[in-house]
Amino acid sequence: MLVTYLEASRYLCEMGSILFGATLTVCRIIGAKVSTAGRATGHSSAIPAWRRRIEERIAKARALIGRLICFRSGNNRPRIVRTVRMAFAGTNVSLSQPDITQKLTERIDDPKQRIAAWGKRIRRYTKR
Repeated sequence: MLVTYLEASRYLCEMGSILFGATLTVCRIIGAKVSTAGRATGHSSAIPAWRRRIEERIAKARALIGRLICFRSGNNRPRIVRTVRMAFAGTNVSLSQPDITQKLTERIDDPKQRIAAWGKRIRRYTKR
């Protein structure tokens, strides 16, 4: 059965895929464990790891900014309030202070500047 598939394959990559599939089948039949690292895991992509990490940081910072803006506009849902408390952790800021909107605006500016810096870093290294 394998011979018919190999004879029908025209390209080397097709032959490699057929042989890989046959090898996996044989290993499953005999009960051997096969490491599929890098091949079938789906983690390998064309995007470099450093860029993916920076993009994840940008996504987290944007989520934080969105939740802080929601709180500033009057949304007092528990998840939003929890995020705002975490954002102000380590400071003596109470959420019931009268000048909380000013402090929120200042706190929103920090992740915005970080996002701008991370975006510049991505653009700087992708130009080359």
